[in-house]
Amino acid sequence: MSSHDAAPSGPPSRNPCCLCWCCCCSCSWNQERQRAWQVSRESKLQPLPSCEVCTPPSPEEVQSWAQSFDKLMHSPTGRSVFRAFLRTEYSEENMLFWLACEELKAEANQHVVDEKARLIYEDYVSILSPKEVSLDSRVREGINRKMQEPSPHTFDDAQLQIYTLMHRDSYPRFLTSPTYRSLLLQGAPQSSEA
Repeated sequence: MSSHDAAPSGPPSRNPCCLCWCCCCSCSWNQERQRAWQVSRESKLQPLPSCEVCTPPSPEEVQSWAQSFDKLMHSPTGRSVFRAFLRTEYSEENMLFWLACEELKAEANQHVVDEKARLIYEDYVSILSPKEVSLDSRVREGINRKMQEPSPHTFDDAQLQIYTLMHRDSYPRFLTSPTYRSLLLQGAPQSSEA
């Protein structure tokens, strides 16, 4: 009996004979899903609105961003401002990856989880992606194993690694950036000179 014969039968949407999930082959699973992935790519992982669209933050909110990275990341406006800063450092993909992982974790439909996981892999983990995030080999290997049966938590280790990278690397520079300083000054009380 060959290993093909011993392969367990999975759900009808999976091809148990195809171990390639990186979209480099033309197996029937890839052919059936290609159109759905294109539609999904165009509609589900849309970027955040620009800072101009977000509600202006209160002075207290802007000041709270300096208290902790968590406070910055829990604020929609804070994430948008931080994302604009990351764009100036050519590392916006870190925020986009983190947001895509958050969106994946909120998904319950397995078919959608499969599609989103593949999109995240293609857009941020694949070495062929221009938006590849910096992950160590241990985390990459874990993702490769988990991609055989994606779940909403497939990228948890990678998301934590990128969150930590943004916290330790980009966040301190953000706090001293002209972008953040100008927001602080906008909320500072105006001194009147007589």
